[in-house]
Amino acid sequence: METHSPVRILTVCTGNICRSPVAERLLQAGLDQVHPGAFVVRSAGTRAMVGDPIQPPSADIIETYGGTPHGFAARQLTSKILRESDLVLTMASKHRGEVLQLDASLLKRTFTIREFARMLSQLELRESLPDNSVSSAGGVEGWRSLPTRAASVRHLALAAEPGDNDVVDPYRRGQDVYDQMEDQLAPAILAVLRFARLTWPA
Repeated sequence: METHSPVRILTVCTGNICRSPVAERLLQAGLDQVHPGAFVVRSAGTRAMVGDPIQPPSADIIETYGGTPHGFAARQLTSKILRESDLVLTMASKHRGEVLQLDASLLKRTFTIREFARMLSQLELRESLPDNSVSSAGGVEGWRSLPTRAASVRHLALAAEPGDNDVVDPYRRGQDVYDQMEDQLAPAILAVLRFARLTWPA
Protein backbone atom coordinates (compact mmCIF):
# COMPACT_ATOMS: atom_id res chain seq x y z
CA MET A 1 0.00 0.00 0.00
CA GLU A 2 3.00 2.27 0.27
CA THR A 3 2.70 3.15 -3.42
CA HIS A 4 -0.73 4.72 -2.94
CA SER A 5 -1.32 8.31 -1.92
CA PRO A 6 -2.95 8.58 1.50
CA VAL A 7 -6.69 8.65 2.07
CA ARG A 8 -7.61 12.28 2.74
CA ILE A 9 -10.33 12.87 5.32
CA LEU A 10 -11.72 16.33 6.06
CA THR A 11 -13.73 17.22 9.17
CA VAL A 12 -15.92 20.32 9.05
CA CYS A 13 -17.69 22.52 11.60
CA THR A 14 -18.44 26.25 11.83
CA GLY A 15 -15.49 28.03 13.46
CA ASN A 16 -12.93 25.20 13.16
CA ILE A 17 -11.87 25.68 16.77
CA CYS A 18 -14.12 23.36 18.82
CA ARG A 19 -15.65 20.32 17.15
CA SER A 20 -13.85 19.59 13.88
CA PRO A 21 -10.36 19.91 15.42
CA VAL A 22 -11.28 17.26 18.00
CA ALA A 23 -12.42 14.95 15.20
CA GLU A 24 -9.33 15.77 13.11
CA ARG A 25 -6.73 15.17 15.80
CA LEU A 26 -8.33 12.04 17.31
CA LEU A 27 -9.02 10.41 13.94
CA GLN A 28 -5.45 11.13 12.86
CA ALA A 29 -3.99 9.71 16.07
CA GLY A 30 -6.12 6.58 15.88
CA LEU A 31 -5.63 5.97 12.16
CA ASP A 32 -1.87 6.40 12.55
CA GLN A 33 -2.01 3.40 14.89
CA VAL A 34 -3.87 1.38 12.25
CA HIS A 35 -1.41 2.16 9.44
CA PRO A 36 1.02 5.10 9.72
CA GLY A 37 1.02 7.30 6.65
CA ALA A 38 -2.12 5.81 5.10
CA PHE A 39 -4.41 8.63 6.20
CA VAL A 40 -4.21 12.40 6.30
CA VAL A 41 -6.93 14.02 8.39
CA ARG A 42 -7.47 17.78 8.29
CA SER A 43 -10.29 20.15 9.22
CA ALA A 44 -11.85 23.44 8.17
CA GLY A 45 -14.73 25.72 9.12
CA THR A 46 -17.62 27.10 7.13
CA ARG A 47 -17.15 30.41 8.98
CA ALA A 48 -13.72 29.78 10.42
CA MET A 49 -12.01 31.83 13.10
CA VAL A 50 -9.02 31.83 10.76
CA GLY A 51 -5.68 31.40 12.50
CA ASP A 52 -7.15 30.75 15.96
CA PRO A 53 -5.97 27.79 18.05
CA ILE A 54 -8.24 25.06 19.37
CA GLN A 55 -10.45 26.20 22.24
CA PRO A 56 -8.99 25.02 25.59
CA PRO A 57 -11.86 22.66 26.56
CA SER A 58 -11.61 20.97 23.15
CA ALA A 59 -7.83 20.74 23.51
CA ASP A 60 -8.37 18.99 26.86
CA ILE A 61 -10.63 16.42 25.18
CA ILE A 62 -8.00 15.75 22.49
CA GLU A 63 -5.31 15.17 25.10
CA THR A 64 -7.60 12.96 27.20
CA TYR A 65 -7.96 10.57 24.25
CA GLY A 66 -4.27 10.57 23.38
CA GLY A 67 -4.12 13.17 20.61
CA THR A 68 -2.22 16.44 20.41
CA PRO A 69 -3.88 19.86 20.05
CA HIS A 70 -0.62 21.66 19.37
CA GLY A 71 0.36 23.41 16.14
CA PHE A 72 -3.22 24.01 15.05
CA ALA A 73 -4.61 27.07 13.26
CA ALA A 74 -8.22 27.32 12.10
CA ARG A 75 -8.80 27.64 8.35
CA GLN A 76 -11.69 28.54 6.09
CA LEU A 77 -13.37 25.83 4.05
CA THR A 78 -12.81 26.30 0.32
CA SER A 79 -13.65 24.46 -2.88
CA LYS A 80 -9.96 23.61 -3.29
CA ILE A 81 -9.83 21.92 0.12
CA LEU A 82 -12.94 19.92 -0.76
CA ARG A 83 -11.55 18.80 -4.12
CA GLU A 84 -8.56 17.32 -2.30
CA SER A 85 -10.74 15.24 0.06
CA ASP A 86 -11.73 11.60 -0.35
CA LEU A 87 -14.20 11.72 2.55
CA VAL A 88 -15.84 14.70 4.26
CA LEU A 89 -17.25 14.28 7.77
CA THR A 90 -19.27 17.22 9.04
CA MET A 91 -20.28 17.94 12.60
CA ALA A 92 -23.88 18.82 11.75
CA SER A 93 -26.37 18.50 8.91
CA LYS A 94 -26.16 22.23 8.15
CA HIS A 95 -22.43 21.86 7.48
CA ARG A 96 -23.13 19.07 5.02
CA GLY A 97 -25.46 21.43 3.19
CA GLU A 98 -22.80 24.14 3.13
CA VAL A 99 -20.23 21.70 1.76
CA LEU A 100 -22.59 20.75 -1.06
CA GLN A 101 -23.27 24.41 -1.85
CA LEU A 102 -19.55 24.82 -2.46
CA ASP A 103 -19.20 21.59 -4.45
CA ALA A 104 -22.25 19.50 -5.31
CA SER A 105 -20.00 16.74 -6.67
CA LEU A 106 -19.17 15.86 -3.05
CA LEU A 107 -22.72 14.57 -2.48
CA LYS A 108 -21.67 10.91 -2.23
CA ARG A 109 -18.55 11.63 -0.20
CA THR A 110 -20.02 13.88 2.52
CA PHE A 111 -21.75 12.71 5.69
CA THR A 112 -22.31 13.92 9.21
CA ILE A 113 -19.86 12.04 11.39
CA ARG A 114 -22.58 10.53 13.59
CA GLU A 115 -24.51 9.32 10.54
CA PHE A 116 -21.32 7.87 9.04
CA ALA A 117 -20.60 5.96 12.25
CA ARG A 118 -24.01 4.30 12.09
CA MET A 119 -23.42 3.42 8.43
CA LEU A 120 -20.12 1.74 9.30
CA SER A 121 -21.89 -0.40 11.88
CA GLN A 122 -24.26 -1.56 9.15
CA LEU A 123 -21.36 -2.24 6.78
CA GLU A 124 -19.71 -4.41 9.43
CA LEU A 125 -22.84 -6.56 9.45
CA ARG A 126 -23.11 -6.66 5.66
CA GLU A 127 -19.45 -7.31 4.84
CA SER A 128 -18.32 -9.49 7.74
CA LEU A 129 -17.02 -13.00 7.22
CA PRO A 130 -17.58 -15.83 9.74
CA ASP A 131 -14.17 -15.22 11.32
CA ASN A 132 -15.17 -11.57 11.92
CA SER A 133 -12.77 -10.22 9.30
CA VAL A 134 -14.21 -7.99 6.60
CA SER A 135 -13.93 -8.81 2.92
CA SER A 136 -12.78 -6.45 0.12
CA ALA A 137 -13.06 -3.47 2.41
CA GLY A 138 -9.57 -2.70 3.60
CA GLY A 139 -6.50 -0.83 2.53
CA VAL A 140 -6.29 2.51 0.79
CA GLU A 141 -8.42 1.45 -2.17
CA GLY A 142 -11.04 -0.02 0.16
CA TRP A 143 -11.25 3.33 1.92
CA ARG A 144 -11.54 5.19 -1.35
CA SER A 145 -14.64 3.13 -2.13
CA LEU A 146 -15.97 3.43 1.41
CA PRO A 147 -18.20 6.49 0.87
CA THR A 148 -20.08 4.69 -1.91
CA ARG A 149 -20.46 1.56 0.18
CA ALA A 150 -21.59 3.58 3.18
CA ALA A 151 -24.19 5.42 1.12
CA SER A 152 -25.62 2.06 0.05
CA VAL A 153 -26.69 1.34 3.63
CA ARG A 154 -27.88 4.85 4.49
CA HIS A 155 -31.48 3.61 4.63
CA LEU A 156 -30.46 1.14 7.36
CA ALA A 157 -28.76 3.81 9.47
CA LEU A 158 -31.37 6.55 9.73
CA ALA A 159 -31.42 8.70 12.85
CA ALA A 160 -34.27 8.25 15.30
CA GLU A 161 -34.44 12.05 15.47
CA PRO A 162 -32.92 14.56 13.02
CA GLY A 163 -30.82 16.03 15.81
CA ASP A 164 -29.14 12.65 16.31
CA ASN A 165 -26.98 13.42 13.25
CA ASP A 166 -25.53 16.57 14.83
CA VAL A 167 -22.79 17.31 17.35
CA VAL A 168 -23.73 20.24 19.59
CA ASP A 169 -21.75 23.48 19.14
CA PRO A 170 -20.10 24.39 22.48
CA TYR A 171 -18.53 27.68 21.36
CA ARG A 172 -18.84 30.35 24.09
CA ARG A 173 -20.88 27.96 26.22
CA GLY A 174 -20.18 26.18 29.48
CA GLN A 175 -18.23 23.07 30.28
CA ASP A 176 -21.46 21.07 30.37
CA VAL A 177 -21.94 21.71 26.65
CA TYR A 178 -18.37 20.66 25.91
CA ASP A 179 -19.12 17.48 27.86
CA GLN A 180 -22.22 16.98 25.72
CA MET A 181 -20.13 17.51 22.58
CA GLU A 182 -17.68 14.86 23.79
CA ASP A 183 -20.50 12.42 24.54
CA GLN A 184 -21.85 12.83 20.99
CA LEU A 185 -18.56 12.97 19.10
CA ALA A 186 -16.34 10.42 20.84
CA PRO A 187 -18.51 7.35 20.03
CA ALA A 188 -18.60 8.35 16.35
CA ILE A 189 -14.82 8.72 16.21
CA LEU A 190 -14.35 5.38 17.95
CA ALA A 191 -16.71 3.73 15.45
CA VAL A 192 -14.61 4.99 12.52
CA LEU A 193 -11.42 3.76 14.17
CA ARG A 194 -12.98 0.38 14.96
CA PHE A 195 -13.96 -0.05 11.32
CA ALA A 196 -10.43 0.85 10.22
CA ARG A 197 -8.92 -1.73 12.56
CA LEU A 198 -11.34 -4.42 11.40
CA THR A 199 -10.85 -3.82 7.71
CA TRP A 200 -7.16 -2.97 7.34
CA PRO A 201 -5.18 -5.86 5.85
CA ALA A 202 -2.91 -7.59 8.34
